[in-house]
Amino acid sequence: MQKDLGGGGPSTPKLRHRRRSNEVMHDSTTGNGTDLLANDQNKYKSMWIRACSTVWMIGGFVLIVYMGHLYICALIVVIQILMARELFNLLRRAHEDQQLPGFRLLNWHFFFTAMLFVYGRIMSQRLFNAVTSDKVLYQLVSSLIKYHMAVCYFLYIAGFMWFILTLKKKMYKYQFGQYAWTHMILIVVFTQSSFAVANIFEGIFWFLLPASLIIINDIAAYVWGFFFGKTPLIKLSPKKTWEGFIGASVTTILSAFVLANHLGQFKWLTCPRKDLSTGWLHCDPGPLFKPEYLSLPGSFPRWFFPWKEVSIMPVQWHAIWLGMFASIIAPFGGFFASGFKRAFKIKDFGDSIPGHGGITDRMDCQMVMAVFAYIYHQSFVVSQSVSVAMIIDQILVNLTFEDQLQLYTRLGDILREKHYTLDNLGSAWDSIG
Repeated sequence: MQKDLGGGGPSTPKLRHRRRSNEVMHDSTTGNGTDLLANDQNKYKSMWIRACSTVWMIGGFVLIVYMGHLYICALIVVIQILMARELFNLLRRAHEDQQLPGFRLLNWHFFFTAMLFVYGRIMSQRLFNAVTSDKVLYQLVSSLIKYHMAVCYFLYIAGFMWFILTLKKKMYKYQFGQYAWTHMILIVVFTQSSFAVANIFEGIFWFLLPASLIIINDIAAYVWGFFFGKTPLIKLSPKKTWEGFIGASVTTILSAFVLANHLGQFKWLTCPRKDLSTGWLHCDPGPLFKPEYLSLPGSFPRWFFPWKEVSIMPVQWHAIWLGMFASIIAPFGGFFASGFKRAFKIKDFGDSIPGHGGITDRMDCQMVMAVFAYIYHQSFVVSQSVSVAMIIDQILVNLTFEDQLQLYTRLGDILREKHYTLDNLGSAWDSIG
């Protein structure tokens, strides 16, 4: 029975309306395609602003690359901090934060704990190699590396306990949302971009080439879409077009093949860095960076290409795969970021770069590319065989100075047990050489 409210008059049933989504979606397939860049009335003004920003960003990037490994690492650290600040602010609510003093500091506690863990794992071997000549520093670094994981774990546990102790009634949902958001930033953003640091120490080449290909693909997609874009590519990014995507793909793959040949000629770019020094590097670049000469068939039209042979570095074939990933797969990092921004009804993650948005807007594809470049290099470029240098590195990292002396003595005993005299050992060495 329904209660009669209103003195016995007939009750009017309430109409239930479907709750509409508060997400404003732009359909690039409707109308005459006014969302496309080619139809933008202010496209030349925006192009000029974007071009100026691009020039000074590329100029600064080239200068830092020229300064060396440590300066590039410092640049990545600064970028990670700026990205974290943009993303932390995305879900920040001033009213709730005022009721939770110190809660914002907890986010940065987790961030710098993750930074200590990741960079400690990446830098440990280089730091070890840098202090081998000083016994005091050697002992100190040995202890730091030995207990590095335990220190990071207890720092994280301290943050976890800090979070639990600051839980406040009627704020649980907001606090747990911030906790989950912080960890997503660490996993999706910070961890991926840290692979770029690992690439740097394998040789600046393996950082510079993938990063340059993303920049080339981004610029090429903008130019091709600016002049020829007519067919929308994906609804998440209304201004992306098939013409820009295909044109940028061809441009990036060709650029990868040519750029790899140019960068591979500089030893300070191709040599791996084994320590934390800042001096110029000189090494044997290896077969990947030694040109091979291929003779062209006689039927090849000389009016088109007058040379009879062409020099190609083997690394250029690897560069083609990097170019394909940068132009076909990496843009999906940008599409993911576009969908993410639309979910939160924002245009850009920030406004620190005129014409481009925030730091995160420029790094979405770079993060995806950095992970692939590292995995590709470790899987298809680096030799998987165990070498003497690898064994020595493991000995230096995992054994104390006394253990190393004991190992040295034990190796001498083993050689003597096998009846090697100094003369026999010398002849054996000559036979190996």
